[in-house]
This record gives sequence, C-alpha cells and structure tokens, in this order.
Amino acid sequence: MATSIRLSRGGSKKRPYYRIVVADSRAPRDGKFIERIGSYNPVLPKGDEKRVVLDTERAKHWVEAGAQPTDRVARFLDAAGVKERKVRNNPNKAEPGQKAKDRAEDRAAKAAEAAEAAEAAKAAAAEAAAAPAAEEAPAEESAEG
Repeated sequence: MATSIRLSRGGSKKRPYYRIVVADSRAPRDGKFIERIGSYNPVLPKGDEKRVVLDTERAKHWVEAGAQPTDRVARFLDAAGVKERKVRNNPNKAEPGQKAKDRAEDRAAKAAEAAEAAEAAKAAAAEAAAAPAAEEAPAEESAEG
C-alpha cells in the first residue's frame, strides 16, 4: 500500500485548519486516514509555536516506512529536522509563453513603425516649413524694391 503524509482540511469557510495525516494515497483528501501525526493552522501568525504541531517520532517512523510527503508537509518535516527537502529551482517558470512573446514582438514592431512615421512626418514638416520661408524671402525683397 502506497502511503502519503498530507494535509486533511477541516475548519469552516475562510477559516482553514489542517490535520497532518498519514493516509493511503488512493484515499480522498478529507477521507479515511491511517494516523494523525500533527496539525497546521495557517490562520495563526508565522512565529506562533502552535501554527505547526508535529509528532516528529511518528513522522520519522512513517518516512522510514516509505510514506511520501506532499510539498507543504515536506516543508514542515524539513523545518522539524525529520527529512531534508530537496531545493527546487525552475528558472523557466516566470518566462512568458510563446503567444505572449509573439504579441510583444508585434507590439514592438508597431511601436517602431509609429516612431518611423513620426520622424518622417517631422522631417516633412521641417522641409515644408523651410521651403516656403525660402520662397517668401525673395518675394518680400521684390515687393520692397
């Protein structure tokens, strides 16, 4: 029988309370369990000693017997010194997906086209402003003379 050490939820709505239990891995989350080895109350502040209560001797026994802890319970066991947790690192987790990358490229291309169009418009406006001024200057001289 494959056993796991996991959390079983109790408490009311918006007020969670968990029991740390050893259960058959096929049993439902809040269903039948083999043994209760502790509790976890996430409502309490992090420094509170009653936030995580764990029977370390029984936890060691079940880990040696082959029970697999869930990620959250593995954190508790590591803090209690029962089982060292393997550090995980996924540098690609924060990287955006392919569609998001494509949208960013399209947005950058449109921004570059808009910048080029704005520069071309400025250049055309500057040329237009310079050309009539050059034409008007000789006209003023001929009107004066």
